[in-house]
Amino acid sequence: MKIKYDKETDILYIRFSDAQIVESDEEKKGVILDYDAESNIIGIELLEASKKLPDPGKVEYEAV
Repeated sequence: MKIKYDKETDILYIRFSDAQIVESDEEKKGVILDYDAESNIIGIELLEASKKLPDPGKVEYEAV
């Protein structure tokens, strides 16, 4: 999994897989889901991230 926040464009992108993106849908305004050929979600793009998250540059990760 890769997480990238671009301060300049204010976009947070979470990528779950290196599979090729074949389709993207804006499910809700500013939330874009990327899908592979089998309709699995492989990425989430959050536009205007600083308006939706308290600190989009801060990441906490927990594996149990």
